Amino acid sequence: MIGGAVLILIERVGHRDSIATVHDIDFKHALAIGLFQCLAMFPGTSRSAATIIGAMILGASRPAAAEFSFFLAIPTMYAAGIYSLLKHLDQIQSTQLLTLAVGFAVAFIVAWVVVAAFMRFIQTHKFTSFAIYRIIIGAIVLFVILRPL
Repeated sequence: MIGGAVLILIERVGHRDSIATVHDIDFKHALAIGLFQCLAMFPGTSRSAATIIGAMILGASRPAAAEFSFFLAIPTMYAAGIYSLLKHLDQIQSTQLLTLAVGFAVAFIVAWVVVAAFMRFIQTHKFTSFAIYRIIIGAIVLFVILRPL
């Protein structure tokens, strides 16, 4: 919910778009955005939201912030996937390799399509709708967790 409120604040107050494209992000900004990514270690914090918010605070445009956030996700997701695969390697049977390969390929294609659609969407739209979604989902989760039994 806090991340949603921060997104709305950034969109309302405005931010300087001194970093127009992902190619304009220098080492200093990349390191700072990476430090924002560390906020995702706190429960309930989205890694992508932390990096997008951090990039926008540092002056990145919405498209540059989102694209860089996705670039930051690539090594993280690969490392997590390889770690999980190695951790459970003894449980995978040779007959499951084709299923695993097809699942990987389908997930990759779907992720590619969704990211491409999202990148087109944020070219002309603000993050306000995502912020409202985060706040509503957060409120529902809090209600479910905190309601008396």
